[in-house]
Amino acid sequence: MYNEWKVELKAMADRIITMRQQLFDALSAKGTPGDWSHIIKQIGMFTFTGLNSDQVAFMTKEYHIYMTSDGRISMAGLSSKTVPHLVDAIHAVVIRNS
Repeated sequence: MYNEWKVELKAMADRIITMRQQLFDALSAKGTPGDWSHIIKQIGMFTFTGLNSDQVAFMTKEYHIYMTSDGRISMAGLSSKTVPHLVDAIHAVVIRNS
């Protein structure tokens, strides 16, 4: 069972790494202002986006995206289908505050 657990754990970790890369790539492709490299430099299930509490509140109200008020988001909760919506929201809030 231990070996099976290690395989499953690796699969989950790889999926989170993939979500980080997809988020970073999509923000870069969209031309969202700022340096988003911190997204792929971080490790673990959560990522600090760098967004402030006002930006987080805007994303919650306008895009129904939920995260802690300090901008920390669950990478495990993302999927390839939800990354574009998150990118649209981040792009909108960053442009709005530029």
